[in-house]
Amino acid sequence: MQTEAAILWELNTEWSVEPIELDPPKDGEVLVKLAASGMCHSDEHLVTGDLGGVFPIIGGHEGAGVVQEVGPGVNDLAPGDHVVFGFIPACGQCPSCARGRSNLCDNGAALLIGLQADGTSRHHARGQDLATMVCLGTFGKYSVVNQMSCVKIGDDIPLELACLVGCGVTTGWGSSVYAAEVKPGDNVAVIGIGGIGAAALQGARLAGAERIFAIDPVEFKRDQAPKFGATHAYASVEEAFEPIQQETWGRMCDKVICAMGVGRGTMMASIMALTAKHGRVVVTNIHPMVENDVTLNLCDLTLMEKQIVGTIFGSANIRYDIPHLLHLYRLGQLDLEGMVTNRYKLGDINQGYQDMRDAKNVRGVLVYDD
Repeated sequence: MQTEAAILWELNTEWSVEPIELDPPKDGEVLVKLAASGMCHSDEHLVTGDLGGVFPIIGGHEGAGVVQEVGPGVNDLAPGDHVVFGFIPACGQCPSCARGRSNLCDNGAALLIGLQADGTSRHHARGQDLATMVCLGTFGKYSVVNQMSCVKIGDDIPLELACLVGCGVTTGWGSSVYAAEVKPGDNVAVIGIGGIGAAALQGARLAGAERIFAIDPVEFKRDQAPKFGATHAYASVEEAFEPIQQETWGRMCDKVICAMGVGRGTMMASIMALTAKHGRVVVTNIHPMVENDVTLNLCDLTLMEKQIVGTIFGSANIRYDIPHLLHLYRLGQLDLEGMVTNRYKLGDINQGYQDMRDAKNVRGVLVYDD
């Protein structure tokens, strides 16, 4: 079939919205008509090269839509089902999945290659095969994906909100609840209040944190932070240090979650200074793949028993946590609508990402209404 998608042909260029040819689903695959896609910073990392990747590639990995067709071997999904894509597939059989760590599923090793499980592509343009962002390619009105990446959801959830739990919301929420293990009464700092950071604030609030310090240089995002759970807001780690010291009587933050657009190793020492004895720093944001230098006082790490942990997808499980978070939305405990600052048509994708760079959005969403 012919549809259209946003393609990145090379580094540091704009997304090109153009026609593509899409093959039918093969064994274990499904054809999905996308209703919406979140505009995550990870796709901007493709543009800048911070995340590596292959070209040409269809971007997008926060998607929700309706199944149109299923290939051979697909038994759990049928045409008409509403699904959210989990940006990390979960096979349910590899050692990581069997241990309850589906966010580390062995099938994730091929995500940056962007091809189907058999090593081929279903997406084509200008006579070339196209890769897809983490084997999804949600910056298009239709996509063929593996069933391992699909989570069936209830028909009552608006798909333009449901798409957010495919990456950013679950990643941020899980960074607080799972990776940081925020407990009632904890003092928590969240650095960077974009889509992931705003969800981390909500996760910390739902987990019972007493004080939640939002840190972001953009006034608009600091103004938005209280509605997601922040009790205080500061423009920088340095500016936050003394007030946090005063608010916590010198104990500092039990948990610090790094959710900046791009992490920097040179910031780690100041981030550790915000962290309490036996406190934990969770590194959620992407650092440039070529960065190897980190400024860190290891004596502080040892003598104060501080911890630094990494997390992907907030250490969450797509099969459990995507439906769980959507249930929290139903109950009014998770604000998804408030996280969507602006909605865009596919043809406006470059404007949407410019708005992200200009810090005008907590999260932008592409809505495919035709």
